[in-house]
Amino acid sequence: MNSIAPRTVTSFVSTRFFSLSGPILSPSSLSLKPLSEKYKLFGQSKGLRSTSAQPIKAVMELNRNLYPQIEPYSSGFLKVSDIHTIYWEQSGKPDGHPVVFLHGGPGAGTSPSNRKVFDPTFYRIILFDQRGAGKSTPHACLEQNTTWDLVEDIEKLRKHLEIPEWQVFGGSWGSTLALAYSQSHPDKVTGLILRGIFMLRKKELDWFYQGGASAIYPDAWEMFRDFIPEDERDDFIVAYHKRLTSPDTSVQVAAAKIWTKWEMMTAQLVQNKDNILRGEDDKFSLAFARIENHYFLNKGFLPTDSYLLENVDKIRHIKAVIVQGRYDVCCPMMSAWDLHKAWPEAELNIIQDAGHSANEVGTSAELVAANEKFKHLVLNGGA
Repeated sequence: MNSIAPRTVTSFVSTRFFSLSGPILSPSSLSLKPLSEKYKLFGQSKGLRSTSAQPIKAVMELNRNLYPQIEPYSSGFLKVSDIHTIYWEQSGKPDGHPVVFLHGGPGAGTSPSNRKVFDPTFYRIILFDQRGAGKSTPHACLEQNTTWDLVEDIEKLRKHLEIPEWQVFGGSWGSTLALAYSQSHPDKVTGLILRGIFMLRKKELDWFYQGGASAIYPDAWEMFRDFIPEDERDDFIVAYHKRLTSPDTSVQVAAAKIWTKWEMMTAQLVQNKDNILRGEDDKFSLAFARIENHYFLNKGFLPTDSYLLENVDKIRHIKAVIVQGRYDVCCPMMSAWDLHKAWPEAELNIIQDAGHSANEVGTSAELVAANEKFKHLVLNGGA
């Protein structure tokens, strides 16, 4: 492991001053050092990959508020295999700094609110629906649908849009895919922003689908558990897979709704009724549950249980920010911590009053701030 000590930020307040190299400046440290000793990072290449600390004369305060809703300026469909066609869109500044948003699930698809964490006057914002999700077709399809198919889809989209390299942003399953993509194509990634770290290890899947999370949400768990006969409860992922791939569509839909509700009921520190209601949507639930379960049954199609940790050296040079809710039940903080220990160069921001969702106030503020940090690096010649 690299000898650099992990740099961890715990978020307590609505505004936080930052250092992009050297020690992170906590609120308590601000009173101990004159302004001239505050630092920021200037990358030496287009990829935010090489850093040097230089003093600045003023402390920079970052915007932490979501940007107004915007509409895409272009969109389309890209055929990525003989079966699959993916939906993509672009919004923000057409000649701006490109960033690709990788949605969660897998199977959740994108939503218009995903654009709001990026400054539209600076970023060229690319969203796309992964295979079988959202507007991509065929809907909820599991055939030719693996992590490595998606990694290559990202590359096909980058080439289609004629983008040399881009910033990568992903949360939950999106963080898994962001790590897999960046480790496969590190020369195409200018920076990484990751939320709710998920690496598809056995202990992570067991936590959410065999016990652990059930101790915190026993009321929600009973609904998920009781759908499956007692003699099949030794492996809920396998049991649900049997029903989510049933030839009877009504069985698929019933299983999909319960699978989806379990996650939606545990996704926020304070349960959100609108979020839970997404589990009532047949179309959304079917893609979300079928594709998630397919990936989880196959352990993310990763060669080893800790594959993404084992390959951190391939992306160690890339500037990265990790945002993690302290009380994330879906993707517990142990994974963000394990990643940070393996990759101490990455900045870890722990949100003390948040669960898993990107829509929680503290988490969304940190995600906006992380994009603002990268924006200022680019504007100051770091990319």
